[in-house]
Amino acid sequence: MATKSTVEVDGRRLALSNLDKVLYPETGFTKGEVIDYYARIASVLLPHIAGRPMSFKRFPDGVEGQGFFAKNAPRGTPEWVRTVRLPAPGSSMDRETVDYVVIDDLPTLIWAANLAALEMHVPQWTVGPRGAVREADLIVFDLDPGAPATIVECSRVAVMVRDALAADGLSAYPKTSGSKGMQVYAAVKPVSSERTSHYAHELAKRLESEHPDLVVSRMTKDLRGGKVFVDWSQNNGAKTTVAPYSLRARPKHSVSTPLTWDEVTGCRRPEHLQFLAGDTLDRVEKHGDLFEPLLAKKRPPLP
Repeated sequence: MATKSTVEVDGRRLALSNLDKVLYPETGFTKGEVIDYYARIASVLLPHIAGRPMSFKRFPDGVEGQGFFAKNAPRGTPEWVRTVRLPAPGSSMDRETVDYVVIDDLPTLIWAANLAALEMHVPQWTVGPRGAVREADLIVFDLDPGAPATIVECSRVAVMVRDALAADGLSAYPKTSGSKGMQVYAAVKPVSSERTSHYAHELAKRLESEHPDLVVSRMTKDLRGGKVFVDWSQNNGAKTTVAPYSLRARPKHSVSTPLTWDEVTGCRRPEHLQFLAGDTLDRVEKHGDLFEPLLAKKRPPLP
């Protein structure tokens, strides 16, 4: 692939650069291949990030170089890229507002990939067509294993989360984090992030009390050895979670990949649930979008 190229994507002209640059040295995966992956996965990725203010994790010098989170639209952002101005999250930023990019279409996705925005993180809420902030329509449980626990133990806890959600009338959908752990999502009728956070926290505490040898709901890191931390806090309105089908900035070009529950219950070794970009594309061809039910307009209420 040439190192530079000008392409037209759905009527937008994009100048792509440094296409031969290796961004994943361990596997030789290049920037051009990153862009190609996002172009090919777009049909299933875009519905899950559309309308959600985007936080990028950019690695212009590859995953072994210095990476950084980018929330504010960078200088030189094309005028056709949708942005939405919102209050800056938390108190750590040195600005009052952030101009978030919202990726609603393929040209914007390819533009972002060309920035070496390897990871794409979104909140559990959306914005309307004029930028009004809507209530949360997803609830997420991020399952983070503390060594020597692995995604195998996360799988056991994921089933517990699934069953607890089912008892409350909610359907659960799992995906790998693309790193060490796993996430479990459920669609809910829009409700405040405070409500989803409280519900998730109470469920996590209940699982910890019932399975203290395996589950921890508290954020103290020295409690996590050999256990799975059920991180409920990513339902906070100021926080984000890696999007389904996003690449991860790991040594290999791994992807946060939706799973079947049979795969979760059958996981016996970590490598059973590790997928690179090509694997995920093959899985979409075979299974379609396993997260598609989360897009349904009719959503059950949060108890």
